[in-house]
Amino acid sequence: MNYKKLVFLLSMVFLVVSFANAAGEKYIGAAKCKMCHNKADKGAQFTKWEASKHSKAFSDLKPADQKNAKCLKCHSTSAGADQALVATITVEEGVSCESCHGPGSAYKTATNMKKEKAMTLGMIEPKEAVCVKCHNKESPNFKGFNYKEYAAKIAHADPSPKTN
Repeated sequence: MNYKKLVFLLSMVFLVVSFANAAGEKYIGAAKCKMCHNKADKGAQFTKWEASKHSKAFSDLKPADQKNAKCLKCHSTSAGADQALVATITVEEGVSCESCHGPGSAYKTATNMKKEKAMTLGMIEPKEAVCVKCHNKESPNFKGFNYKEYAAKIAHADPSPKTN
């Protein structure tokens, strides 16, 4: 293969990989969700998350554990995510919205936030399988996990009329 063809081929591979990374959903952090999900008429989901143990999951770790990858994968959405998909989310925000609902960059706008549309753009409707990735026997503090009971504790529905 001659030099020009090799350079062209490598350039094309680089271009395709760049487009794939740019188009992928990114983790944007709870502050971006707060803009819309903290209004009382929408259920004040951000306030409910902020008062939860999930929001404090990182800060509740001992300082040494805040650097331990085994702990961070469950105590921080950002640390547990593929780092190529991390945009503006921080490790310190703990277990945030995107741990349960998936990276929000593609569905964060009001026009995309209608449930059916958001789901087609990467939003996840959390099920038990999402929770047990962390709430399992691998955790040194595991004391059992009853999905229905714990899901009810963190429920944060949007009471506004649906216009899907």
